[in-house]
Amino acid sequence: MKGIILAGGAGSRLYPLTLVASKQLQPVYDKPMVYYPLTTLIEGGIRELCLISTPQDLPRFRQLLGDGSAWGLSIEYREQAKPEGIAQAFLIAESFIGPDAVTLILGDNVFYGGESFYRAFAEFRSGATIFGYHVNDPERYGVVEFDARGQAISIEEKPRSPKSNYAVPGLYIFDNQVVQITKDLKPSARGELEITDVNVEYMRREQLRVHRLSRGFAWLDAGTSSSLHEASAYVQTIEKRAGIKIGCPEEAAFRRGFLSLDKLEAQANRMPKCEYREYLTEVVAEAKRLARNLPQ
Repeated sequence: MKGIILAGGAGSRLYPLTLVASKQLQPVYDKPMVYYPLTTLIEGGIRELCLISTPQDLPRFRQLLGDGSAWGLSIEYREQAKPEGIAQAFLIAESFIGPDAVTLILGDNVFYGGESFYRAFAEFRSGATIFGYHVNDPERYGVVEFDARGQAISIEEKPRSPKSNYAVPGLYIFDNQVVQITKDLKPSARGELEITDVNVEYMRREQLRVHRLSRGFAWLDAGTSSSLHEASAYVQTIEKRAGIKIGCPEEAAFRRGFLSLDKLEAQANRMPKCEYREYLTEVVAEAKRLARNLPQ
């Protein structure tokens, strides 16, 4: 399965911060925002990635992430000259996707907790898989309606009168039909190729699965100034109390077996003295301690 990180858009909701750097390069507590969706895909076992952003921002993403080899990944880059909807990503990245299935994650979404995503990646075979997350303000999102059996029966984009409180967060898994489905879409009234229309087409074909995320799962959309602050405060609280880091691609790559312990240690040693380096050094030390205690 291939992975796409969509990190484009005008960033108007974060103005004037986006005069300095792209929305997805803004800090969420102690890391660039893009580290969080990147880590989510790594934890899901995705190694071939494509990052889509604006022509002016792509050089900064290349400088930050490189070719992905630092994490045992392969990262390609594509330009989104003009934002024309989330589903446009499948047309921009068509040659990258090739004949494979693909997962798309939005670059301003932060996820934490539970195994729902990782099970969904592992269990995916065909069709489409999306998620439902209970929110207080569903009118801001795509909203999925369920019948009495828990089956999805409708999806609406930013409805005035939502039929449920379940929003669709910014992570989607599709088989290879998604490219042709997107090509056949007509732009919406706002001139965009809507991801909701893609999901509705899979639903029409009876090929859509919707996983409702548990109440212990956290989804943070860091696309506004207030939500960016809230996301930073959340990450800081969890990291301080649990002694772990959220959105750490080096650790995620090591846990998934993409990076050896020696390479993780070498990466940590190349970093300047900072809390991030100290954390990775602790991860290395713990891994070495556990290895010594393994039965011979």
